[in-house]
Amino acid sequence: MTSENKKSSIAALTLSAVGIVYGDIGTSPLYTLRAIFDPEHGLALTTPNILGIISLIFWSLTIIVSLKYVTLVLRADNRGEGGIMALMALALNSVTRHSRWHFPLLVIGVLGATMFYGDSVITPAISVLGAIEGLEVAAPGMAHYVVPLTIVVLVALYSVQRHGTAGIGRFFGPIMLVWFVSLAAMGIVNIIESPVILNALNPYHALRFMLENKFLAFVALGAVVLAVTGAEALYADMGHFGKRPIRLAWFMIAFPALTLNYLGQGGLLIADPTAIDNPFFHQLGTWSVIPLVILSTMAAVIASQATISGTYSMTKQAIALGLLPRMRILHTSESQIGQIYIPAVNWLQLIVVLIAVIGFGSSEELAGAYGIAVTATMMATTILTFFVTRYRWKLPLVLCIGATGFFLVIDIMLFASTTLKLFHGGFFPLLLGAVLLTGMLTWKRGRELVFQNLEKHAIPLDAFLQSLFVGPPTRVHGTAIFLRGETDGVPHALLHNLLHNKVLHERVVFLTVHIREEPWVLPEEQVQVVELGHNCFQLNIHYGFKDEPDIPGVMSYCANVGLPFEMMETSFFIARQTVISAPGGGMAPWREQLFVIMSRNARGAADYYQIPSNRVIELGTQVEI
Repeated sequence: MTSENKKSSIAALTLSAVGIVYGDIGTSPLYTLRAIFDPEHGLALTTPNILGIISLIFWSLTIIVSLKYVTLVLRADNRGEGGIMALMALALNSVTRHSRWHFPLLVIGVLGATMFYGDSVITPAISVLGAIEGLEVAAPGMAHYVVPLTIVVLVALYSVQRHGTAGIGRFFGPIMLVWFVSLAAMGIVNIIESPVILNALNPYHALRFMLENKFLAFVALGAVVLAVTGAEALYADMGHFGKRPIRLAWFMIAFPALTLNYLGQGGLLIADPTAIDNPFFHQLGTWSVIPLVILSTMAAVIASQATISGTYSMTKQAIALGLLPRMRILHTSESQIGQIYIPAVNWLQLIVVLIAVIGFGSSEELAGAYGIAVTATMMATTILTFFVTRYRWKLPLVLCIGATGFFLVIDIMLFASTTLKLFHGGFFPLLLGAVLLTGMLTWKRGRELVFQNLEKHAIPLDAFLQSLFVGPPTRVHGTAIFLRGETDGVPHALLHNLLHNKVLHERVVFLTVHIREEPWVLPEEQVQVVELGHNCFQLNIHYGFKDEPDIPGVMSYCANVGLPFEMMETSFFIARQTVISAPGGGMAPWREQLFVIMSRNARGAADYYQIPSNRVIELGTQVEI
């Protein structure tokens, strides 16, 4: 690639990153200052307090986003991939499976992921509500239309997900670029009117505010954190854009624009304290409100789209890592493998988002719920990063504690401040997270119990084949592929076939899918064949947790290792497991029942692995847990 082409590619990726990565944090100015100076907090709207709050926001963006995420956490990539799931896999790989840290790290990672789900529910609700609330500034009589209009926008947004975003995605970057330019321009206008606000860049004002206000300042921190919502998204999207475009988009566009706008809103409040009812929409006067409502609604929809797509991606990774049952995953783009749509997740998320919109009714009320979800995910990321830096990168302990400990103290302080809103909306993401955490850990533990049961009753494959070919059964034309778990012995489907049909195909292949704790496995490394004798083979297929499971596709590589397939002469035998809860099992009875329900509603293996339905023969088997 020539230097000109490389530069244009980086420029295009940077523009795309502006649209997708920074949509969430880019819409924070809609509601942050309004939430901070909520009358319930009792924080007086004085010039020293405004300088202190704006200083806190600026230094939060600098320390948490610029230093922690953009500088440190982006380095913790799992083969180029980021996000809490990739970081968890990296941390788990850094310690042995038998380490005392393995299960705690798994719980921390899953907890962080469930909080990300909470974030992805609240972002569409608070962003769209915050944008449409501008109508209250233009015409106070329209206040009762805000929630219905928000519901209409969100239902429309979720309804078009099945068509994918490939067509309109190319407009996200330019629209968000206009949004950030508008943020910067509005900020500059108000800074010129009140240049005293520039003193907020001095950290002295943040420290003075904290020392003078003490408990009130601690309460305000819970709303200041709204300015850094979306920081996790830049790490999660690293695999799509790369580190450099994400860093360029932050330091050249998002960070300057956000800084200028918060400074401008602070300057506006110093000049006109009555603008606190909605400082964002008062920045340019009444003439600008309707255009800003339209632009901010577009920005909010783009921010929501990014979190919706992130939820699909997170769910797909969780399924691959064995934390959720298999679900129906549709591809909405022929050219981009990352463009997926999961119907069950889409509609469940919409229901929860609408509950949040109707239940809370305003962006101000949702702010408390938002902070807890964000700070909990931040804490999980910091803890996992420590284990990566210490046990994978082998950095000195003092350096690891110093680097991550500094950020962890800040994360804990921010989380503690958001818990003050526990009974004012903060319970919402925690309740959602608790439900998801229970479901994920129940599914993982249930699968372990199923594997233990199968392993306990398994017949060793090698010994079985030796005895089988002492007096071999009749062999028929074609190839039979039997799906076999990693710890299974002889597949139940083979035993059923021999018992009922009393024949064996001329070529028998035992296929086992292995999911590695890394995002991608190179195509040439995905296939491994072991010859078992008597024209029987063990075929091992290796996937990363972000790879697309496609058994017929990967089987084309088998010819390179001496095992070619003719699909029309190949049959897949799959044992459909029916899980039964038995007394004295490995989990509480209610968890076993939950696992049974999840198992019955899981997508079939043949469908999930994209095996043609006309080549599949399913045979039932019961498993007790």
